[in-house]
Amino acid sequence: MLFKETEIEGAWLVDLHRIGDERGYFARAWCAKEFEDHGISSKLTQANLSYSMQSGTLRGMHYQVEPNSEMKAVRCIRGALFDVIIDLRPESNTYKEWLGYELNEGNKSMLIVPEGCAHGFLTLQDDSEAFYLVSAGYNQESERGLRWDDPSFNIKWPFHPIEVSSKDRSWKNYE
Repeated sequence: MLFKETEIEGAWLVDLHRIGDERGYFARAWCAKEFEDHGISSKLTQANLSYSMQSGTLRGMHYQVEPNSEMKAVRCIRGALFDVIIDLRPESNTYKEWLGYELNEGNKSMLIVPEGCAHGFLTLQDDSEAFYLVSAGYNQESERGLRWDDPSFNIKWPFHPIEVSSKDRSWKNYE
């Protein structure tokens, strides 16, 4: 795996190291030792799949607080996503900063979302699927969210979402 540091402390963009031949290629998609070597939790408790029928579907901005804070490793396995992280860790040098990357079935990149960061994505194509590994299971009491259009962060989405759940529309702005 090829790890690239991002502008957010502890967030990584991970690309596949493809070993190819006439049949196609082989690549390691996850490795506990390589994650640990980069300071990323290798403790995984869930693998989640998110399918969106329509381009312009927004999911986010979600996170969980202690004691159920979670690291996410997100990959788009079909279609395309604009995947976003917001750093909500007051002690971080990148507190309140955001970043966004296109993840798609062609680049097969994975975005590592550190604990203490909000995460969400906007689908860029119909029939898009995200597959993500998480270090803590879902806990309703620890669940939090932010508005995707919160002016505190001024996220530059590629276009205005077409579909946002009522739950995601109900999140408050960050204070």
